[in-house]
Amino acid sequence: MRKDPRAEVVGLQALAWVAADEGRLAAFLAATGADIGALRARAADPALLAAVLDFVLQDDRTVLAFAAAHDLPPQAAAAARAALPGGDLPHWT
Repeated sequence: MRKDPRAEVVGLQALAWVAADEGRLAAFLAATGADIGALRARAADPALLAAVLDFVLQDDRTVLAFAAAHDLPPQAAAAARAALPGGDLPHWT
């Protein structure tokens, strides 16, 4: 898979957006089992950014809030996720 820097930028925006809200951050950490140290150490890791986008994409309201906060079209999160590791796997849900 070819690296898409735009996808990583959206992933970093999503990480910053999640981290900026204590409740969202706690939910993300609980869902992934990560801790703050791992989040900081792996912030540029495309696999971590994919996990953050997976978290954002779980709920339509969250997608819309993230997109509005960064002046992005709502489909930007899904497009970025598709370009990151594992994004080309089929979704069974």
